[in-house]
Amino acid sequence: MFASVDAWPVGSASAAAILPDGSVHRHGRVDHEYRLASVSKLMTAWAALIAVEDGSLDLDAPLDEGGSLRHLLAHAGGYGFDGERPVGSPGRRRVYSNTGYERIASLVEAVTGIPFAAYLDEAVFQPLGMGGAALRGSAARDVHATLDDVVRFAAELREPRLLARATVADAISPQFGDLDGTVPGIGSFSPCPWGLGPELHGDKYPHWMPERASRSTFGHFGGTGTFLWVDPVANVACLALTDREFGPWALEAWPAFGADVLAAARP
Repeated sequence: MFASVDAWPVGSASAAAILPDGSVHRHGRVDHEYRLASVSKLMTAWAALIAVEDGSLDLDAPLDEGGSLRHLLAHAGGYGFDGERPVGSPGRRRVYSNTGYERIASLVEAVTGIPFAAYLDEAVFQPLGMGGAALRGSAARDVHATLDDVVRFAAELREPRLLARATVADAISPQFGDLDGTVPGIGSFSPCPWGLGPELHGDKYPHWMPERASRSTFGHFGGTGTFLWVDPVANVACLALTDREFGPWALEAWPAFGADVLAAARP
């Protein structure tokens, strides 16, 4: 299952898979700290949804600048990749945005009175036993964690304990599903399905998830060479953390590794 990982053109790589029987298979260093880059957005989204469930935030309440928390989580808030000024109207196009996620963190801070890094730690990291995880900077890209930390988060995505199943079902369903958009570093898609935090595989091709994964597969990748996906049909989670920036190497290596994991999951 992990044979191809050793051939990746990276300095350090750690990978893991959770198979349908719940068994966890790890490869590489489990205690090496990586910056997760945009995989951080999954954890930020989970924290925001916890704030929704406890009544601190409302997914659909209008925000001062227009749109809603739902728009921000689904990259439909009208913000550009970076920069404080909107580049369009909410709900018109899927514009992948770090700014939107930084805005989410600010909203959580405003309603809870807790710095977002501390809220993320208290609401997500500590309950899941992610003792090596910490947010050091932007909520969109600066979670640092080990392989074991991300395995624990992957297990939460696969079988949620922190959120109600109805909330998770919403989070991994297409939001504003007919929107066109671009996945940075990969290309434009019409439509470009996204959930409340997770990217959805849908019919995207070429893609960083394996082609054989179900349309409902969800997850995220990061520009530092990291990814995490869960295929709810196969009941499999797959993740890898590296120290090489995302690029053509990853688009070749990651889907092949994912295909090996899905093959290993078959009876």
